[in-house]
This record gives sequence, C-alpha cells and structure tokens, in this order.
Amino acid sequence: MGDGYPSREQYKKQRYQRKRILGKLAIHIVMAFFICVILLTGGFAYTAISYVKEAPKLNPKQLIAPQSSTIYDMNNKKVTDISGEEYRKTVPLEQVPKTVQNAFLSVEDARFWEHHGIDFKRLGGAVVANLSEGFGAEGGSTITQQLVKLSFLSPEKTIKRKVQEAYLALKLERRYSKEEILEMYINKVYLGEGAYGVATAAEVYFGKSVKDLNISEAALLAGLPQRPSGYNPFKYPELAEKRRNTVLSLMEQHGYISEKEKMEAQSIPVGKLLTKRGEKTKYNSFTDHVIEELKEKGIDEKALYTQGLKIYTTLDPKAQEFTEKVLTTNEYIDYPDDKFKAGVVLLDTKTGEVRAIGGNRNSEEKEIQRGFNYATQVKRQPGSTAKPIMAYGPAIEKLKWPTYKQIKDEQIVMNGKVFKNWNNRYHGYVSIRTALQWSYNIPAIKAMQEVGAEEAKQFAGKLGIELDEVYPPYAIGGFRDGISPLQLAGAYAAFGNEGVFNEPHTVRKVVYPDGKEKNLQPKPVQAMSDYTAYLITDMLKTVVTSGTGQMANIPGLPLAGKTGTNQLPEEISGPGVKDAWFAGYTTLYTAAVWTGYDQTTQETFIHSKDDDIAKLIFKQIMSQVSEGKETPDFTMPSSVVRVNQVDLAVRGAAPEKNPVIENKPHKRNNVENNVQNKEEVEKKKEDAKEEMKEQEKKQERQNEPDPKQENKDQKTPNNNNPENSGREKPGQDNKQPVEDKKENKPKDNGNNKDNKEENKENDNKGNNDKGNSGNQPPGNKEPLPSGGNGGSGGGGEKKGEAPSQPPPSKKESESQN
Repeated sequence: MGDGYPSREQYKKQRYQRKRILGKLAIHIVMAFFICVILLTGGFAYTAISYVKEAPKLNPKQLIAPQSSTIYDMNNKKVTDISGEEYRKTVPLEQVPKTVQNAFLSVEDARFWEHHGIDFKRLGGAVVANLSEGFGAEGGSTITQQLVKLSFLSPEKTIKRKVQEAYLALKLERRYSKEEILEMYINKVYLGEGAYGVATAAEVYFGKSVKDLNISEAALLAGLPQRPSGYNPFKYPELAEKRRNTVLSLMEQHGYISEKEKMEAQSIPVGKLLTKRGEKTKYNSFTDHVIEELKEKGIDEKALYTQGLKIYTTLDPKAQEFTEKVLTTNEYIDYPDDKFKAGVVLLDTKTGEVRAIGGNRNSEEKEIQRGFNYATQVKRQPGSTAKPIMAYGPAIEKLKWPTYKQIKDEQIVMNGKVFKNWNNRYHGYVSIRTALQWSYNIPAIKAMQEVGAEEAKQFAGKLGIELDEVYPPYAIGGFRDGISPLQLAGAYAAFGNEGVFNEPHTVRKVVYPDGKEKNLQPKPVQAMSDYTAYLITDMLKTVVTSGTGQMANIPGLPLAGKTGTNQLPEEISGPGVKDAWFAGYTTLYTAAVWTGYDQTTQETFIHSKDDDIAKLIFKQIMSQVSEGKETPDFTMPSSVVRVNQVDLAVRGAAPEKNPVIENKPHKRNNVENNVQNKEEVEKKKEDAKEEMKEQEKKQERQNEPDPKQENKDQKTPNNNNPENSGREKPGQDNKQPVEDKKENKPKDNGNNKDNKEENKENDNKGNNDKGNSGNQPPGNKEPLPSGGNGGSGGGGEKKGEAPSQPPPSKKESESQN
C-alpha cells in the first residue's frame, strides 16, 4: 500500500477501535439517559443500577440454540417437547437471500445497520405511545433487543426488563458484528406452527429451502413475528395476506424492491404459496389447548418455543389415549362416515382439571398439527343440556323449589309464536323432575320466566357461561351464540361438586429457566347453594336411569346427566337432528360430548340411528376412567330433606300447596292416562274423534300411495313411538361397554297417534320442534334448537311417549320390553 494509506489490518483495527469507543459512549449515554429519567421522576437511581447488576450474563449457547419447552402430565412425568428436532434447523447468513433479510429489516428494524443496539428515534415514538396509551402499548425494540429478550429475559412488560434489555443489547453489539446478530436472530425468531428460524419456517409453510424463497414468501415470513398465531396463514389466510402486503409496501418504501415487484408479489394469493401442514405432536388436542390457555393467561407464545419453559399440566395420559382411540377408530363405536365430527372433554369433578380432550376424529385431520379442536373451539347451541343451567338451577337457587314442584305443561304463545314439546303434546301438570326426565320444553320456559331472565343470566355466568342477553328460548338451549363442550363440562362439574365451580384448566404451573414459578390454577368459586347442586343432581340421575339418557347409563356407577339436540332446519327433510349432546358426571369425573357436522346439509346431518352416539361416547369414556376406582355416591347436604322415596325439598322452605306427587309408580289408564281435570278429559275425547277422521284419511292414502306425501311424512316423523324410548333401539349397531342393560321404555298408552291433526294445524305456527325460529332473539341466524334436544326440549331425542303423570317404575318398564 502507498505511504499515508493504512494497511487492511490497520484499517480493520482502527474501525474496531472506533466501534468500541462509540459503543462505550453509547452505553454511557443510555445509562445517563435512564439515570436522568429516573432521577427526574423520583430519584430512583439505585433501582436502575440494581436492575443492571441483576441482568443475566451473555451466554453464547443461549444466543444460538432455541430451547424447546417441555410439557409434563398430572404425575409430573414428561409427555413431550412442544417442538421436536425437526424444528431446530439453522442456516448461515450468506445462504439467506437478501430479499429475506431485507424483508425482516423493513418491518422489524429499518435502521439496523445504523444504530448500536438501541434505535433512539424509534424508542422516542414508543415512549410517546406508552405515555398516551399505557405502558406496553407499543414496542421500540430493535432486532438486537429482540434477540436479547428471546435469549435471556422473560416476556413480561416491566420497566426492569426494559432496562436490562437495553443494557444487554448494547453489550451484545460490542461483542458481535451486525451480521452475526442478524444471523442469530433469523435462526431464533419464532414464526408460528412450532417453527423458529427462517430455514424451518420455509419448509413448514412452503415445503422448500430458504434459498429458494421468492419475494412474496419472504414478506409472508417477515410479517409473522409480530403475531405468529394471529397471522398463521394456515388458519387465517386473509389476515396473513394483508400482513404480507404491508411488509411488501415497507420493502418498497425502504428501497429494497420496486413498485412493479411489490405489485407482482401482492397479486399472489397466500393459499397458492402454502404446502400441506406437518404432522401432529403427541396428544395434539390437549397440547393445542395448553398453548391457547397459556396465551390467554399472558404467557408469550414465542417463549413457549424458545425459552425452555417447564409446563406442568393436568393431563391423564391413559384417559387421553383412550379418548383418542374412541374417537378415531370404529373399535368402540360405529361412526356413520368420516365427515361426522365429535368433541369431548373429561374433567376432574372436584378441581376442574382437564384430564383428556378429544378434539377431532377424522383420520385425515388426525395428522394435522394445531388443527380445529371440536372440544374447545366449536360453538353450538347446547339444546336441552341448558335446562339445568338456565331454568331449574336458577329456580331452585332463588325460589327453593322442591323436585315435586308442579308446572302446567300447556301451549304457550309469545310474540305470536307457539312453543311446543318435542312430541307435539302437552301433559298437564308435571313435576320439574318429570319435566327434566322427559325433556319437556314448556316447563323449562315457564321456570325461567318465573325466576327471571336476569337471575338465569347471573346463574349461568357463575358457571362460566357468559351471556350478553337472555330470552325465553335460552331456557331450552336456543342461545344466540353457542358454547363448547369445555364450557358445558365446567358448568356441569359444579353440580357434582356441591355447587363449587372451578374454571376448567389444563395448566397447573409454569417454571422458567431461572427457577421462577408462575401458578396458573384458578381459585374455586361457590357458584350456587349446595341444595341447588344436590336437587339438580338427583333429578339428572333420574334422566339417566329412566329418562332420555338411558343409553348413557353405567350400571353400578352413581351417575347424573342430560341429553340435548338441535332440530334440523326446515329446508332439510328426513328424520334426524343438527347436533347431539350429552353431559354427565360422577363425584370423580365430568364429561361433555358434542357430535355433528361442520355444515348441516341434506347430505350431512345426524340421522335418527346416529343421534345416540354422543351418549355412547360418554358411556365408553366414563366406564373406562371409572374402572377400578371407588366412586362414592353424591352426599345429600343437611340443607336438603327427603319428602318421600323419590322427591326432595330444601330444608326450611315453605311447602308447595297441595303438591301432586306424580313420581310414585302406578299403572296408567290407557283412556284418560290420569288426566288432571275435566278439560283434559274433554280434550282427550276430541282428540279421539279427530283420530278417527285421520284414520279414515290415512286408509284412503294407503290405497293410492303418494311419493311426495311420503317425503313430507319423513320431514315430520312421528316421535310418539314407544320403540324409541330413550333412543335405545334393539337393533342398535353401536358397540357399548360390556355391561348389558335392559331398555326402560315408557308404556304405550295407545295414544301414539292422537296429535296428527294438531301437528298439521301447527306446521306454520312457529313450531318449536322445528327450531322455533320465530322466537329467536334478534340477529339469530341459526334456527333455534328443537325439542328437549336442541332448544325445544328434545327435538332429536326421539323418545317414546312419556307419561303425563309419573312414568312407570323401573320394574314395570322392564316388564314392557
């Protein structure tokens, strides 16, 4: 080299010395800045210095290798790492295309090559935003600061963490070159789907090497760090595309691409860029919800994949494995087709800890990571499973009703619409026990009206079901928005836990690498009186032993539960339902099951032969988890007194006037069926006359069968067939647990055809058995559930005609099979 010109080595040395001087100067300036700010705002200089002294050391290993978090089960045994070795690929910076580097710099740190770890201009904007909108409203972190946070610090948004982050960022810039920092960042940053680093993400999303990424793909990846789950292109392609286009605009703004390149890249739909999703991790339905729960409770999703957290969950591996086997094979239940969906949640009744989650059953979706979870994410109207929550629970809690409380089951009209029962019949005065047993609608609606909609709303809210408004159809499950099996299981568990509600949860605690623990177990809440919980439980035991839930009964196990279905939309013909539910509990376990289809169409709805599957799923799982365990019966509290062999009352409550104890077993008269009054006798005679006329018409139609009429008959099937009692059919193909069980059918009283004329007359009168669409709250686009099943007291629970007075005893019922 010529005189006066430094050699290459001298130049590098001088450049390094200048960089060190500038770095030291920057550190002193930042420290002075923080100290001045703290002095001006209260003189807490000692606090700032202590924060810096407590900052962790720059460990090179933590900078380079992301640390997967580990999930442990209820016994503190390791279950799985959230991401496996295939999600740990790294790549040298020289193998990362400039377009990919520039995409990240454009959106995350436009002045990366200029600052020394802290971008004061960006920081100033963030300070203004935080002062005006609250601390943490906007981040001013550079890529260097983000790398520090990912490697050494907790995700908490505190002043202490920000001071340490700034201090360590400046130290990092002194120790490593810009290229080294950028390389570490793009190999460590979390990009969703369990993948961190651009090399991994390129394969996960596009099925290609990072060196082959085009501009559009690079921009898509660069947009993910801000909200990895929210911008997940597999789940939210529209949001991901919008975010990608923002990044492309920033790339053009900073001169990295031309306007033409931007327009071409923005014109490519995100869906055309993506490859198929990867394989699942172990117990995917459960671990998916663990991640969602942690996010809801303030744990940064990035930390889950990079900071080596220890996550202690409530998982019972044996219960989870069996639940998945029941849903994903035909070994226990014969499912109608691969499109048939199911979701189930199993809880510990006493604690609310989730033991198992069955989130899907389709074989093709079984291998999808982070797929849709039908146990926790589906939102469907709960049907008659809502009756204890919206009607009888609030009434017992507020009004202290006994189980023999009489309500007249009769036609009611509101806003010009007629509410009906699932069988299009009315039964005179019935007890609330019988109304629940046979899932009648009218008594539930009247019960909620008497106690008041606001009381019902508050009662449901204490059980984890928050409702903005409550209308009469809510008493029978006609919610504007649906609920999930997880929510329903949580609510029912409180009935089995003496009225104490525990929010369903999958995580007990999280332990950080530095040993810090975060307890995430919710506190129990007394949601109702113990007498309410016990009276509801006792009535729901009747539902299972001799009502609509007989197919879920498990001999020898003290069990309470409720069925629920939603009626088909009017445009769909054929016997069946839209959704079928079952929720039940013992003193040890609670489970809620939903079954149905993604879309209810003429080709995809639950046919009558399959609407018992929810009960069978419950029975299989509850039988398995209860096997070998001593399950005590529910203990009657001192606040409850027994009135007779069947019914209960709240101690100290005023007795009902002239109670009609209808649950005492006795034989029924086939002509009058123990009608309550002369009006009903006269009504019965009129029905008989109308029946004679209908029989004559039917005989004429049989001589010349009409195919169209047959289709119409399919659309409004006769639900009064005693062969369908409790939906237990002799020819049921679905496999059940080993225990044999006789069908408990209500005795045929000879009136199965009494109401055909009434059915025809009411076809266009807001028939609640068709969903009662006229009684929906404003804005409800989905037909209200029919019958005691979905919102009409049983729509799809095609039970046999239940007695208007007490049903026969179990002994009598068995003798009729």
